[in-house]
Amino acid sequence: MRTLFIIGTAGSGKSLFTGAYAEWLKGQKQNVATLNLDPGAIDLPYTPDIDIREWINLYDLMEDYHLGPNGAMILASDLIANEAESIREEVENLEPDILVVDTPGQMEVFAFRASGPFIVKEIGEEEKAIVYLFDSVFSSNPLNYVSNLFLSAAVYNRFFTPQINVLSKCDLIPREKVDQIVDWSASPLKLEDAIERELHGDKRLLSRDLMRAIYRLGLRFLLIPVSAKTYEGMVNVNAAIERVLAAGDRYTIE
Repeated sequence: MRTLFIIGTAGSGKSLFTGAYAEWLKGQKQNVATLNLDPGAIDLPYTPDIDIREWINLYDLMEDYHLGPNGAMILASDLIANEAESIREEVENLEPDILVVDTPGQMEVFAFRASGPFIVKEIGEEEKAIVYLFDSVFSSNPLNYVSNLFLSAAVYNRFFTPQINVLSKCDLIPREKVDQIVDWSASPLKLEDAIERELHGDKRLLSRDLMRAIYRLGLRFLLIPVSAKTYEGMVNVNAAIERVLAAGDRYTIE
């Protein structure tokens, strides 16, 4: 079984991408299952095959422990780690060829606490990868793009797992802006030129130095634009995921 973890900032479209990608795979006659790891989700745009809310509910934690939503999410993240074996058993019962995991809305709860890497290790014992979502609306200017670039590098540093970087919700911005952001991801020179032209003062200095530091490490974050609404780019992102998880083969071989 291959495992794919969907990570991104709040509002970047993790649940939409999870549901759309799973539906696209089903349309390709692939044996896929979905896992929701967000105990605070109210309405999901898909029906998860495995749902952490069956074990842990954010609102029950808030009431039982007299916590606010942030404190309850931190507690929930640790409790989810305790349920890793039960989750793995549920996955094994389904026997999917690929499991798509929708991580909590607040990325920092999953990515920057000890429970996140533990869950990735325990659930994804075979081939696994991360899809990191760059919110296209947020990333439309160089200041925000570099901030997202830094977060993507931080996520890679936390998990050291193969990572595919996706420009999500590309249907919400003009095509020329999509192309510009993709150009920034492909060419450090074009990104630095945009920083020099559009930013000033400390914002320019910090963005330029952060960008240079990331590229000095040899990290590259080439973006694949995709829309969970129109399925634009789904073929390309699937090809990238297949190369990482299955050496270019399909997940389900008929």
